[in-house]
Amino acid sequence: MKSILFFTAFLISTTISSFAQDATALNKKHFNLDDGIAIKGYDPVAYFIANKAVKGSKDLAVYHQGATYYFSSAGNKELFKANPSKYLPEYGGWCAYAMGAKGEKVSIDPETYKIVGGKLYLFYNKFFNNTLKDWNKDEANLKKNADANWIKIFH
Repeated sequence: MKSILFFTAFLISTTISSFAQDATALNKKHFNLDDGIAIKGYDPVAYFIANKAVKGSKDLAVYHQGATYYFSSAGNKELFKANPSKYLPEYGGWCAYAMGAKGEKVSIDPETYKIVGGKLYLFYNKFFNNTLKDWNKDEANLKKNADANWIKIFH
């Protein structure tokens, strides 16, 4: 009986571990990462707390589901650890406008962002092309399209 219980526990833990590894690999494949670093090293919590983009420090890093996030303070790091999903950028950290307009993964400028409904949206902003301005012109439709496109890409 003990061996059956041990074997069952082993199978369950192996299955859970395999699922976690699969989720991490999937995140690495689909998330906007630079050498494993999310949001180009910016603090995801600062967008919400300070209402501005703030560079994080590798001394205050957290590894979460295949990505490393940097934080500008120990307090922000702890807030993230307590509830990561609250602070993660939408669409894997890719440009929200590009995701909504064409279903494409486009890099972002971490200082060009918007918080809507408690969610962080990041945007491309280079060469006189600030996609946040375009997003604001048709946010409802672009968000609906981006949500649908992200599901297609991610699943």
